[in-house]
Amino acid sequence: MSADRIGIIGGGIVGVALARELATTGAGEVTVLEKESRLAAHQTGHNSGVVHAGLYYKPGSLKATLCAAGRVSIREFCEEKGLPYREVGKLVVAVDETELPALAEIQRRSIENRVPDLVRIDDVGRIREIEPHVAGVAAVHSPHTASVDYAAITEAMAQDVRAAGGHILLHSEVTGIHLENGAVRVVTPSGEHVFDRVIACAGLQSDVVAQLVGADPSPRILPFRGEYWELAPERGDLVRGMIYPVPDPRFPFLGVHFTRGVYDDIHVGPNAVPALAREGYGWLRISPKDTMASLRWPGAWPLAKQHWRMGVDEISGSLIKPLYYRKARRFIPELRMSDLTAKTSAGVRAQAWGRAGELLDDFAVDQVGPVTVLRNAPSPAATSSIAIAQYVIEHYLSRARA
Repeated sequence: MSADRIGIIGGGIVGVALARELATTGAGEVTVLEKESRLAAHQTGHNSGVVHAGLYYKPGSLKATLCAAGRVSIREFCEEKGLPYREVGKLVVAVDETELPALAEIQRRSIENRVPDLVRIDDVGRIREIEPHVAGVAAVHSPHTASVDYAAITEAMAQDVRAAGGHILLHSEVTGIHLENGAVRVVTPSGEHVFDRVIACAGLQSDVVAQLVGADPSPRILPFRGEYWELAPERGDLVRGMIYPVPDPRFPFLGVHFTRGVYDDIHVGPNAVPALAREGYGWLRISPKDTMASLRWPGAWPLAKQHWRMGVDEISGSLIKPLYYRKARRFIPELRMSDLTAKTSAGVRAQAWGRAGELLDDFAVDQVGPVTVLRNAPSPAATSSIAIAQYVIEHYLSRARA
């Protein structure tokens, strides 16, 4: 393995974690190709900064397994590098009795996933001890759910890659991938690179990169934008840690919640609205090509038929602040609409979906000869990034060598 030339497509946290794992273990000469002018420019740098403990995920799934391992690895990495890591805790709140069965399911999954020190709370007084301003009849509390700065973590990982002799090339968008005589020729505007093996971690562009190497067009990436409102700093006492809803099993997204970040900012969100471009961080960012590609996909109409009511609700909340505020106020009755000061950030989630309209929930990887393509890396991918890197190396790179 020591002589292998290994290319990583994508400079988000998963791609850089893979590069770090390979470079620091002497697996070969590692080069990261990132199309933007900086690392962590998309999903990694636009998420909520939460280190998830594994409450929601189906027991036995890759999500659950890699989240558990990844949480420990991220904490240890932050300790090693002196990066901020704050265990602010997460309270998942059942606002009324109709949500108790779903809360019990979250508790069951958490126990099976061995979420550390999870507690079920049915005493409203005890709930208020953790979050004094929250409204609810029951909750589960995950005290070790944490906040971090994933962009800073990615940069620290990149420093390790460079220190180990690896290369990180910015402004290097991949426009072609060609398999030639057992090697992989990767084309960028600035030149060509020849590798023995390639791993693509392209996030919002993962299906585009997959098709460059001849992989199945499915799953396709459907971009969903999540918008965050900032809570006024003078009202920061309304939220001590993180306040999350009980997820509605009918819908694929979690819903609006409150998160105290690693730098003490508190954001409210995200919602989930269809983005009109793969990198559409606002309503004015429109790509007719991306939009038409989504509408022409065979899964578009089955998905719309199943979730159109949710779509109308989410779009309305995005465009009409009082509707967004009403969702947030369910959890904190003292919240005033003026407390939501501005939409400070937005992220775009690379949601993979199949031909029949099904949304992929777990990690998905394709192998095309010496090229490994990460097709779906949903949340908690940032939490799990180091564990994902180790998993891909163990389960796919050996196959690529054959």
